[in-house]
Amino acid sequence: MSQPFDSDTLGFLISDVARLFRAEVERRIAAAGVAVTPGEGRALANVARCGTVRQNVLAERMGVEAMTLSGYLDRLESRGLVTRTADPIDRRAKLVQLTPQAEDVLVEVRAIGAAMREDLTGRMGVERWDELIGALKVLREELSTMKGDAPRSGEPS
Repeated sequence: MSQPFDSDTLGFLISDVARLFRAEVERRIAAAGVAVTPGEGRALANVARCGTVRQNVLAERMGVEAMTLSGYLDRLESRGLVTRTADPIDRRAKLVQLTPQAEDVLVEVRAIGAAMREDLTGRMGVERWDELIGALKVLREELSTMKGDAPRSGEPS
């Protein structure tokens, strides 16, 4: 008989935390009556983080299928929160950018994020929170490097 998996391994913990975190964000967005779905909010936040970005790159960064993102962007564009234009370098590709109207929604989404951070740091302390964020950034960088997204330190770029 095989041994059961330890649910406190890094992979399980990250999956569980990501699932629970996303569910709580979705709950808070719905409770606040923000004018976007959680997926649309994630799309807006990612465009805000990236600036003008190709639609396919945005889908990859968000970890969603191109068709899923297309649905989010269709709805956001119809409400005047984003624009999509042809990329002048490759007219088949679409560039996504925020409109000034998106800022009001982003203010609400940021406030939800800040409230969650406050709730969580109240339980675990700011120092432990900052250590966790620092460790996750290092882990993200290492995993990106393993995937081949960036050269490792000391390797030619």
